[in-house]
Amino acid sequence: MNFAFSEEQEELRSSVRRFLEDKSPMTEVRRLMETSEGYDPAVWKQMGEQLGLQAIAIPEEYGGVGFGYVELTVIFEEMGAALLCAPYFSTVALAANALLSSGDESAKKDLLPGIAGGETIATLALTEDTGRWDMDAVTLAATGTGGEWKLNGHKMFVIDGQTADLILVAGRTAKGVSLFAVEGAAAGLTRTALATMDQTRKQARLEFADTPARLVGEEGAAGPALSRTLDLAAVALAAEQVGGAQRCLDMAVDYAKTRIQFGRPIGSFQAIKHKCADMLLEVESAKSAAYYAGWAAAEDSEELPVVASLAKSYCSEAYFHAAAENIQIHGGIGFTWEHDAHLYFKRAKSSELLLGDPSYHRELLAQRIGI
Repeated sequence: MNFAFSEEQEELRSSVRRFLEDKSPMTEVRRLMETSEGYDPAVWKQMGEQLGLQAIAIPEEYGGVGFGYVELTVIFEEMGAALLCAPYFSTVALAANALLSSGDESAKKDLLPGIAGGETIATLALTEDTGRWDMDAVTLAATGTGGEWKLNGHKMFVIDGQTADLILVAGRTAKGVSLFAVEGAAAGLTRTALATMDQTRKQARLEFADTPARLVGEEGAAGPALSRTLDLAAVALAAEQVGGAQRCLDMAVDYAKTRIQFGRPIGSFQAIKHKCADMLLEVESAKSAAYYAGWAAAEDSEELPVVASLAKSYCSEAYFHAAAENIQIHGGIGFTWEHDAHLYFKRAKSSELLLGDPSYHRELLAQRIGI
């Protein structure tokens, strides 16, 4: 068992980092977060055609390149550091994983190539007004038989729901929770963008009124596939949080070295030293958790449900603490709109709640290990 990244994986990291430095500087992040779409279609196309990022963990038989979750962990870490404004998390971590976990060969062959090639923006619509991520909270009604299904109800907090070409919807039939594929332009679908604290990650409310849908997988059997999808998404989000936390630490240390107070850098003061040391300890621990979870996902380990919740809970708190301490170390300037610290703080807070907060995942962890 080797947890060190290979030479090829480090080269992937370098390539993605160079691409993001060129295409997603903070000036571009600030521009895109003010738009209704929240991403640059040209950059999204480049990600798919030139770097193959959307295809990285999709098997070759479905149009992907067949790498594993460790490579995906590397990519999400770099995207988290850059605060990339693009529908990558919703498309790759949520929708693609939902299709891959569904066991529906026909749906995978029909829908995954578009995702892998970068032509399709996709998302998963699971949560409703309660904001809960468990299957018991799914109430959206699905009626029909065979290939004719209609959806009625609504979904809330759907990531990139306003721009997605493909929406995978969790609905409830007479047999239980089922998964459905809905086209973004389907009749009876109304999409409303939500005002969010984190403007770099768009969310939407989706309303379904006799909206035609395609059943994915077996009716009433989507629960296990969706639970696995959420575990895999939690691993991806943990990696993203690690990237953001590391960037916050770097920002704080750089400022502590250059900000002069009372004739000396503030980094020479014990209080600032302790803050930076505590941040370093938490960030490195978060990396260990996220990387181990990435390995478990890549190996399809039976530990995945346990380590996914562990990584999500720890990385959430580490990122939020690093983002808050970064603002504190910067002092007055850290609270201003012009400084980038608040963008990471907002992403840290929204990511902490996404897929369930740390308390939720600690409870889930306790259940999964039998406590």
